[in-house]
Amino acid sequence: MPPGKEFVRTVIKYDGTKAELRRDLLAVRSALTTDDVATTGAALARRALGLPELAEAGTVAAYVSVGREPGTRALLEALRRRGVRVLLPVLLEDNDLDWAVYEGPDRLVRAGRGLLEPDGPRLGPEAVTSAEAVLLPGLAVDAAGMRLGRGGGSYDRVLARLARAGATPSLVVLLYDGEVIAEVPAEAHDRPVDAVVTPSGVRRFSR
Repeated sequence: MPPGKEFVRTVIKYDGTKAELRRDLLAVRSALTTDDVATTGAALARRALGLPELAEAGTVAAYVSVGREPGTRALLEALRRRGVRVLLPVLLEDNDLDWAVYEGPDRLVRAGRGLLEPDGPRLGPEAVTSAEAVLLPGLAVDAAGMRLGRGGGSYDRVLARLARAGATPSLVVLLYDGEVIAEVPAEAHDRPVDAVVTPSGVRRFSR
């Protein structure tokens, strides 16, 4: 199944809440095969590695994709081999995020909620402020660059922490093609991203 086509049919008539949009997008993702995920993950890595924001970064904060999320593992390994310091999140009990350095796929351990986390030393929640680029997980991005997350609030805290520190890393989201949609319901605390990468290309936004 080509992921983009099915997503377009799902969201084109959308007129509901964030929760309803999340439900619809996750339902479509659940129908993807492991081959779909692997193929798009490789394409995403190729596209993302060409971004100046990543090519010129010494430190990138990212995450390990799980399940039917757009794949990040090929990208993480490519960045590490380039000599980029890659920070990965460690979920805390209050849903905030600590960070640790990615040292390869064999140094990832299974954590709560099915997540994969690095087994190295924890650097503290403020470590993300040292990143020149931050890869944010998401379910959709709209024409204004507003991101729809999963609703847990972890990355809202990350973005607030960056703002308090005066840090301005490039904010990038990796998605399937059809998850770039016309409009995401936005709230006052929501913050637009700088770019979205899909298997077919890159779209940039003005903050």
